[in-house]
Amino acid sequence: MDLNLKSIPLKWQDGCNIIVGQSHFIKTIEDIAEIMATTVPGAKFGLAFCEASGPCLIRSEGNDQSLVQDAVNCARQVGAGHSFFLVLKDAFPINVLNQIKNCQEVARIFCATANPLEILVASTDQGSGIIGVIDGFSPKGVESANDRNDRKAMLRKFGYKF
Repeated sequence: MDLNLKSIPLKWQDGCNIIVGQSHFIKTIEDIAEIMATTVPGAKFGLAFCEASGPCLIRSEGNDQSLVQDAVNCARQVGAGHSFFLVLKDAFPINVLNQIKNCQEVARIFCATANPLEILVASTDQGSGIIGVIDGFSPKGVESANDRNDRKAMLRKFGYKF
C-alpha cells in the first residue's frame, strides 16, 4: 500500500479563528453546533464534519452561511475521515475549547488558531488522515521584558486577565 504525505494550507475569512479536530461519530456535527449556540450566544460559526463511513459525506451546520462555506471548503481540501473544522467569528477558541474537548464524540483537537495553518495529511488507498498541523510560524527569539509587558497588556485588553 502506498503512503502519500502532503501539506494543505487552509484559508478562511479574516478576523476569524478555526478549530480543527477529530471525532468518531456523525452525531458530532449537531453536538458541536449545540455547544456553539449555548456557550457564546451571538457568536457566528460554520462547522463541517467529514463522515468516514456510509455515504462519506461532508456534513455541515452553522448560523452564518459564509462561515459554513469556509468550513466546508477546509473539509473538502483536507478530506480526512472523522475530521471537523469549526470556523468562529465574534468568539475566540478559548470561549468554547473546553466544552468541545468534553464533547463525548471528540477524540482530539489538532489546533485552535487564527494563524496561517497547514494541515499535514497522510493518504493511502483506504483514505486520508490528519497527522499533524503547522500552526503559524517558528519562534524568532525569546521574549524581552518589553515583550512580556506587551503580552500582559494584550491579555488585559481582551479581558482575560484583570
